[in-house]
Amino acid sequence: MVYIGIETDMAQPPSTSTVLKFDAYALDLRAGELFKNGKKIKIQEQPVQILAMLLERPGEVVTREELRERLWSEDTFVDFEHSLNTAIKKLRLALNDDPEKPRFIETLRRRGYRFATAVVESADEAARREPAAPAAKPPSKMAAKAATERATKPAADLVGKVFALRSDSAAGKFVSLPIDETTQKEQQKLEAANDDLGLSLLFADGKVLMVQTGTQVKVLDVQSDGSSCEVRILAGEHTAKTAIVPRKYLI
Repeated sequence: MVYIGIETDMAQPPSTSTVLKFDAYALDLRAGELFKNGKKIKIQEQPVQILAMLLERPGEVVTREELRERLWSEDTFVDFEHSLNTAIKKLRLALNDDPEKPRFIETLRRRGYRFATAVVESADEAARREPAAPAAKPPSKMAAKAATERATKPAADLVGKVFALRSDSAAGKFVSLPIDETTQKEQQKLEAANDDLGLSLLFADGKVLMVQTGTQVKVLDVQSDGSSCEVRILAGEHTAKTAIVPRKYLI
């Protein structure tokens, strides 16, 4: 996917609404509003301004000095380091982004921050009320067919087999996997309630793992309803750990 950089000044919004979309999120620059799957997220002005700066230059480093110059004038007397760290923390909470395993905002120690996900520009104001549409190509017909067949196979045909992980989104680089069925139910409950803070705590406690797509896993068991599998992760930073994976994520 190609990154798209947009030159935008939060203090002087464009005459027409510009919406920047990434993953399931959309930022309306003119209104200063953030949405997830069409639902407005409560977030303060400074975190929104920081997000706008990061989205202007996805994949590039935005230095702490640049953030200070944009957000705080020279005659403003604040504890800059504390204020910036607090604003970044609030932004990560709004995006449900784990600083230890970031999906969106990468920290470059003593330098600044970098937005790690592709960004799509839209001039259509209505676009903010729709989930972000991935610009990458959708999974191949063969991969989709394989996933469908995997979801309908008898449980006995899956146990002991090794598969690779896929994502719902063609642009998705990671999938979030609960470590057990109890956590899976808790995660589903929090997602239904749109409780991003609760979800962040699950990530922080290591109860939900961020695993890169393409990682190989071995099926240990299949849930009684057949919808998900317990797997052993065979590669990456979570090697040897177990997790719960929807069958549709196995290819």
